[in-house]
Amino acid sequence: MIRLSQWRRRGQAERFDLWARASSYTMFAFEPVALAVVVGPEVAAAALGVMTAGAAVHALVCALLVSAGLERYLGREHRGRGSRPTGLITVAAGLTVAQVAIGALAYPEATPGHPDGPASALLVVTVVAFVTALSSAVPYPLTLAMIVSAGLARWVVSRVEGAPAQAAVPAAIALSVLLLVVVIAFRSSMWTLRVVWELDRARKAQARLAVAEERLRFARDLHDVMGRNLSVVALKSELAAQLVKRGKPGAAEEMLQVRRLAQDSLTEARALVRGYRTADLEAELAGARSVLASAGIGCEVIGDGYGLPADVQGALGWVVREGVTNVLRHSRARVCTVSLHHTSEAGTGRLTLIMENDGATGPDGERPAGTGTGIPGLTERLAARGGRLVAAYERPDRFRLTAELPLPALAHEDLR
Repeated sequence: MIRLSQWRRRGQAERFDLWARASSYTMFAFEPVALAVVVGPEVAAAALGVMTAGAAVHALVCALLVSAGLERYLGREHRGRGSRPTGLITVAAGLTVAQVAIGALAYPEATPGHPDGPASALLVVTVVAFVTALSSAVPYPLTLAMIVSAGLARWVVSRVEGAPAQAAVPAAIALSVLLLVVVIAFRSSMWTLRVVWELDRARKAQARLAVAEERLRFARDLHDVMGRNLSVVALKSELAAQLVKRGKPGAAEEMLQVRRLAQDSLTEARALVRGYRTADLEAELAGARSVLASAGIGCEVIGDGYGLPADVQGALGWVVREGVTNVLRHSRARVCTVSLHHTSEAGTGRLTLIMENDGATGPDGERPAGTGTGIPGLTERLAARGGRLVAAYERPDRFRLTAELPLPALAHEDLR
């Protein structure tokens, strides 16, 4: 028995699966009871006991067949057991024929006052259980063929018992219709169960994708946040070391700036972990001037981000940060230019940020191969807002980073 605590630990799909299976198995458990009710008044006690015992075994085999059929239908069948539970199908079919044969041989004629004899009653009860179970393990055409065959068998048994043709035909049709309704209902339950499991798998896959997406976001943000700061820390540490070696003043001041950068990086990393880290365009432009100046690189900024929406400023702020990091790491630039342009057409606005430096180090105008994630990460950021990013060498020694973003209508009107 399933304890209440175990039931509570189960997911919704597991609970529905258990309920659906229990309902199916319970239906087969009523086969011996139905047989005793239908056939009991017409047969002797000893014969009824044999038939009821046979019905119990038949019901058990049918339940096992349904279990195997469900596993196959849900895609959980064990490898090496064949495509279908052939053994169970054979045993269930044999028991069905045996049950009907027992009734036909023991009571070949209908009891006076009863239009259907024990053989007909056995046929109806046993065949309904068998065809229902069989439908879980075989294709629709074969199930339909079994329904038609059951109707023909019902007609034959009725005629053997002495029923007139005008009574045998409706009985055969009634059994076929009954089987069709039961099979459709049963297969619908199976289909519902499969849909529930597919939805459960989709929900879990969605959760895994959300986790993976969050990891990618964190990795991208970590690269964007820490890349520039660590580059500047390395640059200033090297500068301080050279000043000490040459006995020149200024090493202590450089190391104080390294400490400040380390503290800022720690603060930003904590904000990143909490998910609150944003980039501000004005702050990033000011930081770009300061950082590039510390590296001996001139920085000219044309335009500003005043009046821009916060999300637009944040996206362009990340572009500026990554661009400065690339200038420090991958160039021997003397001058870096950052320009911000606003264009409008057909009533819509578009913002373009261009970062260009004159010290690209890629041979023949090609950037050295690497495994960096900065440019791809920026491309994803801008694409999520309907923008685009282009990184290209204008000349062998000049690298340009261009970011374009659509401007919301309200901000577009404010900037006009």
